[in-house]
Amino acid sequence: MKQILGIYSSPRSHWVGNGFPVRSLFTYDSHGGHVSPFLLFDYAGPMAFKPAKNQRGVGQHPHRGFETVTIVYQGELEHRDSTGSGGRIGPGDVQWMTAGGGIVHEEFHSEAFTRDGGMLEMVQLWVNLPAKDKLTAPRYQTLLDGAIPNVALPDEAGSLRVIAGDYLGHRGPAQTFTPVNVWDVRLKSGRSTELSLAEGHTLALAVLHGTVLVNGEQVAREADLVMLAREGSTVTLEANNDVTLLVLSGEPIDEPIVGYGPFVMNSQAEIAQAIEDFNAGRFGQVPVEIALS
Repeated sequence: MKQILGIYSSPRSHWVGNGFPVRSLFTYDSHGGHVSPFLLFDYAGPMAFKPAKNQRGVGQHPHRGFETVTIVYQGELEHRDSTGSGGRIGPGDVQWMTAGGGIVHEEFHSEAFTRDGGMLEMVQLWVNLPAKDKLTAPRYQTLLDGAIPNVALPDEAGSLRVIAGDYLGHRGPAQTFTPVNVWDVRLKSGRSTELSLAEGHTLALAVLHGTVLVNGEQVAREADLVMLAREGSTVTLEANNDVTLLVLSGEPIDEPIVGYGPFVMNSQAEIAQAIEDFNAGRFGQVPVEIALS
């Protein structure tokens, strides 16, 4: 069994742009290599937005050296980037964007969500890239809800969506650079389950709703992060009430992490180069109009 290293409550929320009220469950500054290859976890909402005329969100900004993974639970987002890609994702959908060598993108509430208003709830996860892949060509994966395997847990305990990695032979659609599991778990009140993870891989649990007893030892609540040791290969979860949580596990990237805002590299020299390349326009720019699919 993987030992619990700690349970951490999220700090107060802060705004990202004018569209995302975010609680940061972890960053690479706060937990470093303990959750590698994962760098950051932002939980936006849940929050009700009133109808509006202007789309809320985050305007054009760059990234280099990692991937962003956006999981929508409620609401609808639109995305555009400097590769010419664009997309719209709603409840159950996932956007997996590889910034790689450099990308400029923007994220806003969709036109329909802006017009009608409603509840917004989503997660954005940053996933590190190994040094050999940090300058890979940018790419964009749209993982729609229907393409994500939704597997029943044993004994009718709940369900598990395999966004990335493998659960009992069910493979997630996300293409990743290093072995990772991103599982979206729903556990019914009063039920329990045991999950098997790879020996030597990191493991973190991000609780979004409900309360859960982990390994029969400690209780985690809404917006708590549970960090577990690399040693061991199982974790047990018992739901005190209906629970939604994300399981994040992966092969650690034991390389230096040097970050500056939207850039995460391996050295200060690489950060300086990223800034120079962005200022010189080498990341490209978001086209004025993109047909959203």
